[in-house]
Amino acid sequence: MVQKVAVIGAGPCGLSCIKACLDEDLEPTCFESSDDIGGLWRYKEKPEPGRANIYQSLVVNSSKEIMAFSDFPPPAELPNNMHHTEVLLYLRLYAQAFNLLQHIHLQTLVVSVRQRPDFDVTGQWYVETETAEGQREMHVFDAVMVCTGHYTQPHLPLSDFPGIDSFKGRYFHSWEYRSAKDLEGKRVVVVGIGNSGCDIAVDISRVAKRVYLSTRRGTWVLGRVGPGGLPFDIWFSRMVLMIIKLFPTWTHWMLEKKLTKFFDHKLYGLKPNHKFWAQIPVVNDDLPARIISGRVQVKHKVREFRETSVVFADGSIIDKVDVVVFATGYNYCFPFLPPELQAKCGYRLRLYKHVFPPTLAEPTLAVVGFIHGFGAINRMAEMQARWATRVFKERNPIQVDLLSYIELLAEQVGAKPNILQLFLTDPTLALQVFMGPYTSYQYRLSGPGKWAGARQAILTQKQRIFQPFRTRVVLDETENEASSSLSILMALIAGAALLWYLFHNWQLPFSPL
Repeated sequence: MVQKVAVIGAGPCGLSCIKACLDEDLEPTCFESSDDIGGLWRYKEKPEPGRANIYQSLVVNSSKEIMAFSDFPPPAELPNNMHHTEVLLYLRLYAQAFNLLQHIHLQTLVVSVRQRPDFDVTGQWYVETETAEGQREMHVFDAVMVCTGHYTQPHLPLSDFPGIDSFKGRYFHSWEYRSAKDLEGKRVVVVGIGNSGCDIAVDISRVAKRVYLSTRRGTWVLGRVGPGGLPFDIWFSRMVLMIIKLFPTWTHWMLEKKLTKFFDHKLYGLKPNHKFWAQIPVVNDDLPARIISGRVQVKHKVREFRETSVVFADGSIIDKVDVVVFATGYNYCFPFLPPELQAKCGYRLRLYKHVFPPTLAEPTLAVVGFIHGFGAINRMAEMQARWATRVFKERNPIQVDLLSYIELLAEQVGAKPNILQLFLTDPTLALQVFMGPYTSYQYRLSGPGKWAGARQAILTQKQRIFQPFRTRVVLDETENEASSSLSILMALIAGAALLWYLFHNWQLPFSPL
């Protein structure tokens, strides 16, 4: 009998869950409360309570190859760092390619998810839904996958800001921000220096009289543009991630030195107390330019508000403030889940390997995509979905840095690439897997869900990276004199990293007779 799986939410995580279910011969039914797919990446002119929202100018921080699904490379002509409209286009192409839309019920809200009385035996769930017309229905599912994300409930801690009640200007959470319209010539304070806060400060600074960016602890800032003008994140190969794991202190020092060489974080008032990998950095190419031109001024944390001014922790005061934007993060909320499944471990939801509630007698409910990490969520969520669906089918027992976490799940799925075997059988591919961009295609080379196009996707990923730049090809016969020395150095580093990998991950390249 085919197992029926409820998928809640039709954003990137929900789509990958539907696909994972189909790959395992499960029967998915996806419930999406809005009138379209895309989740976070579906721009809405007006904020919709209870749903994620984005601003008009948003460009994704991760490049297209890094955020790609493992068996669906993005079109080569799409830019490397896509505008939100292009991300949504990619999601639509993915859904159409694998016939996912027929499994999605739009404008259908999940009201509740409850265990059936015989759950300890069957592992089944009651899922109650409500349509836009108010019609309620109770369904029975063998498993549930929760994919609603954690950018739906704005965190606005007004009690932390004395005097805000007396402030006569306008204030709102970044969740409400759409564009800089109506902010021309205004004095604006943005509170919070995460990626949203910095993006919004830069966006507003193009039209405002002045923007002040308030931060409690500072941040490391890196750009989307990396060495040679290529996307910064494609340089984080499997080899580089292993070196970072081997030599964390040295790599902290090197990265911070490189970032400071580009612009001095201390001079710009941005330098944090924490090391680079301790917090997710800000990805923003424009912020240094807005600071050096005076359009954005970095300030200490807010101490208090007055009627028309803001007082900062260092005693400085900005008068005649018109607008305050609170980029103060989000609270997560799963109102349809039973309270006992929403127990917290610190701030986070208590989940085994960030997926399964550990208290369930049967592992038939998975939370997918509810994880923070450096880099795109798609590949982590997709691997979570592949693992969860195999747990549902009892093919896996339930037994995060980026590489370790995905490798762990890939091993559970049976899709972890055997590097030694690749070097022995296909050295060209092995070099790309080991030294090239750490993309998700390598987890379709073998095992369940093996994709015949995975090798070609890996070997052509750089072509898709280069393609958007070729709007005017410049012929240049000069060569980089340092390229030979760099190649030798990289080969030595690669050799050392490979030896370490083989020592710690020894697998026979072939099954013994």
